[in-house]
Order: sequence, then C-alpha cells, then structure tokens
Amino acid sequence: MPISAHIQQILASLPEKPGVYQHLNKDGEIIYVGKAKNLKRRVSSYFQKEHTSLKTSRLVRNIADIHYIVVNTEQDAFLLENNLIKTLQPHYNILLKDGKTYPSICITNEPYPRVFKTRKIVKNIGEYYGPYSFGNTVDLVLELIHNLYPIRTCRLPLSPEGIKNGKWKVCLKYHIHHCCGVCENYVSQEQYFAYIEQIRKIIRGDAHEISEMLFQQMAQLSAQLRFEEAQQLKEKYNLIERFKSKTIITNTTIRDTDVFGYLEDDDTIYVSILHLHKGSIVQGKTVEYKRIIDDDESEILGRAIVELREQLDSHTQDIIVPFEPDFIDENIHVSLPTQGDRKKLLDLALQNVKQYQIDKRKQADRLNPEQRNTRVLHALQAKLSLPSLPITIESFDNSNIQGTDAVAGCVVFKMGKPSKTDYRRFTIKTVEGADDYASMREVVYRRYKRLLDEHSPLPDLIIADGGIGQMHAIREAVEDQLNLSIPIAGLVKDDRHRTSSLLYGFPPQEIGLKPTDELFHFLTRIQDEVHRYAISFHRQKRSSGQTHSQLDDIQGIGEKSKQLLLKHFKSVKRLSEASLEEISQIIPTTRATIIYHHFHPDMVS
Repeated sequence: MPISAHIQQILASLPEKPGVYQHLNKDGEIIYVGKAKNLKRRVSSYFQKEHTSLKTSRLVRNIADIHYIVVNTEQDAFLLENNLIKTLQPHYNILLKDGKTYPSICITNEPYPRVFKTRKIVKNIGEYYGPYSFGNTVDLVLELIHNLYPIRTCRLPLSPEGIKNGKWKVCLKYHIHHCCGVCENYVSQEQYFAYIEQIRKIIRGDAHEISEMLFQQMAQLSAQLRFEEAQQLKEKYNLIERFKSKTIITNTTIRDTDVFGYLEDDDTIYVSILHLHKGSIVQGKTVEYKRIIDDDESEILGRAIVELREQLDSHTQDIIVPFEPDFIDENIHVSLPTQGDRKKLLDLALQNVKQYQIDKRKQADRLNPEQRNTRVLHALQAKLSLPSLPITIESFDNSNIQGTDAVAGCVVFKMGKPSKTDYRRFTIKTVEGADDYASMREVVYRRYKRLLDEHSPLPDLIIADGGIGQMHAIREAVEDQLNLSIPIAGLVKDDRHRTSSLLYGFPPQEIGLKPTDELFHFLTRIQDEVHRYAISFHRQKRSSGQTHSQLDDIQGIGEKSKQLLLKHFKSVKRLSEASLEEISQIIPTTRATIIYHHFHPDMVS
C-alpha cells in the first residue's frame, strides 16, 4: 500500500524512545492508541509489511496523521496508553475495563491510620499514592512496610476516647509482633504517627535514611557470614529503591491540571501542553510559533496558554509552567514547581517540546541538507570563538605497528561535508620507529608547505585526532616552521576510544560537549573518518608488502600473468620447479621463457 508523503516524513523523524502514539483519520479523529518501547520501530512496523488481520489492514488504510507523546520508561507508556484509551475510546482499540485499573496505596485519615492497597479512589477516606503498573511491587512494599512498622491492619474504628475507656483488646497480630497494640494504648498516638510519617517517606521515594540503615545492616550481616539474612535485607532494600521511581503519568495527588513546556530556537518558539484529568494525562500537543517582533517570552507563553487550552477545550483551574506567563485569568492558579511530582510533569512537558523541535529539524534537514551543516559550523565557530566560519576543516591521524609501515592520513571537510578528492595520504619518510609526534610534525609540514608552494588556499581549522600531544606537534609545524596562523583544535577520547570533549587554545582548554548535540556527532564523524582513512592506507601498504613476491621483480611479466601462474601453481616455489613446457601451457611461450630463465639462469645459452 502506498504511503503518503506526510506519513513518510513523520516516520523518518520519529524518536527511538518509549512513548504512546495516536493514529488519526482524515477527519482528525483518533482511531487508535498504542504504546511503544521504541516509537520509531513500532510505528514504522505498521507500514512495512502486509497485515493478515483484516482489522489491522483497515486501520492502516485509514491512518492520515500520527501524534505521539514521549515518556521516560516503558512502564510510563503502559500507564499513559491505559489513560488515553479509557478517555478517548478509539474505534480500533480494545476498551480497557475499570476492573483493570492499576492499584494505589491509601493512607487513611483516621485517628490511627491504616495503610493498604486499593483500586478505588475515594478522596474523603484518605490520601492516595500511585497508581503503579506492577501490582506485585505494591504488595511487596506493603509487606516491607508492615515488617518495618507494626501498624494496625484491622478495621476497628479506633479513637483516643475509646482506647482510653478500654473499649478494645489486642488480637493475635499483637502477640505475633505484627502490631504495636495501639488499641490498648501500648504505643502512644504520637509514636504511631511517627511510624506513619516514615511510611510516607518510603512511598514518596524519600526513604534515604531507611535505605541507608538497611544497607549498613546488610554489610554487617555479610561480614558476619550471615548471608541468608543479608539476602533478605537486600530484597527489602531493592524494593525501596525500585519503589522510589513512582510514575507521574497517573497521579492521584494532582487533579485537573494543564502543564506547559517552552523552548526557543532562533526565530521559532515551541510550546507543549499536557492535559491531566482526574490525575491522569489524557491529552498532549505541541505547537510552534514564528517570532515576528521582539515579543517577551512571558507574552508568548501567555498567548500560547490561551490558544492551547481552547484547542483542547480545557477549563482546569490549575496550570504548571516553567516561568511566570503574561496571563490575565485571575481565577487560574499558576504553579512554578522546583521539585516533587509537579516538577516531574513539567520536565515531561519540556521533554516533549524538545522532541518536537528535534523532529522539525530532521524534517527541515531532509529538505535542505546544507542548512544543518551551516548550523553545525556556526555552533563550532561559537564554541571556539573563531574569527570566521570554519568552511574548510582538515584533520590528521597516524597509523603504524611498532613503527613499521608508518603512514598518515589527512581528511578534508568543506561546508560540513567530506571532500574526498582533497584527501591525502602520506608515507612517513624522515622518522624512524614509533614516534607519533615527530610523524605528525613531518606530515603537517609537508602538507602545508606544498599548499604554500602551489598557492592553494589554507584551511580555516585544523583538528588533531590525538589530543594535546598532537596539537603541540601540529603547532610546531604550522607556526614555528612555516610561520602560519591557522586555528588548531584537538579531540579528547575516553577510555573506550570515543570522542568525549574538544580542546582549544594554548595551553589547550577543555570544552565540554553534550553527546546529544549535533556538533558532538559532527566532530565524532570527522574523528572516525580520519581514523578510518589512515588505517585503511596502513592496511593497504602492509598488505602490499606481505604479498610481494619474486614475480614482482621480473620485468616483462604483468599482473594478469602473475595471477594466472599463482592460481595454477599455488606458490612461487612450485612455479620455480616447473618445466618450460608446463609454464607455457599457462601463459604465452615468450613470457614463459622469461620466467623459466629467471629461476634457471644456468640454462640460458
């Protein structure tokens, strides 16, 4: 089935991240919602094969547009898909029943609170945490809580007055040390609430003291060779650590809210919205605006808030924003969180707006590849404070094995693209042994001495592949020997031989690079290319040295004749023992005679 240009463009720019995707029909209606561990791979699979299912085939035929929301984990994608299907009820989805709602943890608001798992949210009963997609994790954490803190599990309507009057008696739980006996006032209400507060810390993920205590106890038990007990504590410790990463996709502590992400890029502004209904993310959208006049960012965000809320028909009384907007609706509460679940929601909105920006860049770069290269070169110029755009960049690398067959390669990039006709190879002539820096000085001197002699243009930037040492060697050749002024940078590699940072200046200063930046990928590409080029030349030279034979020294014998002879006789030794008649059966008699006499000079008359 043919794919529209619009869908192809979306598929090409999809991120390889977890998230939820929405298929829309030509009328803009959401007809299917799905989750993905890898959005690009999952969504692309719909269009890469013939589907045996009639329902799936019909779905694919009706897809006119694709929207998606990026999340942090596959678990978050699972929960978000659940929220969206229940809210939107798309035509092609199997509807999820309420009985499959994910469990939460409730701490009741009773005088002596209980802590238990529930799938029903009733606000006046207590406070809720969750939900969590893995119910067994909730069970194990509750078990841990009840093991650590002897709180009650009964449903007695305990009150301070009733306890004072001796209305209740302790049960079996007290006698087996699973309850503190609060019903008979064996533990004060203050001490009981201290237990509850520590339990809250565990559930909220703020359980550092408890984790630390368990870790120390594990170490002590291991030192005493009590490994079984240490393993039991380790399981509890791992449960607390795992439980700290509670999802923010569905959050019963945050009700109807709109969350906004904001990002500027030259003359383009991107704004995203995540709409929460009853604590669940049910809608998400990102839009872009072109800056025409010098508007203040607070004004732009304020206008975007009004427009996006109208598009989503949102009437929430609470919004979460990264900074104070120019927003005139006094009935709406504006929140600028710096921590907690609201901050996590804000981070998720920003993550989606960044992904939208990346997708737009990818689409623009496919239409105009030169645009990306120019952008990267401007970024490099800004990083190094270069006086002009580095239109021509050259990079050098050496290659040898213990000083033998020493060679070097020079690669040239023009306007951000490799210019392979300008690549040059060098056989080291003046250096003996494995002296990398002396070899670099020789190659760089030869390269730019020749360009000067030929009156050819010099590069705008030289990049050393080997860090500070090679930078100094290049500088000695360029500035001290040739009296030239060319900016010189260096690339630093980590212990896995991967690009990690950029060096510039004398003495060289390290400039950090983000692995996600376009500039990082561009410099890595240069480093990989010069390394590949030098290595390939070294292998070629070494290979030609290893395959040299006596046949190469015989004048009048071409490559084709040598190949025919070696193919037939298998080795030079067998050829040297062959008769003239045997050789003549493979190649013409004249050439056969030359070879025969080469190996049998005493037979020459």
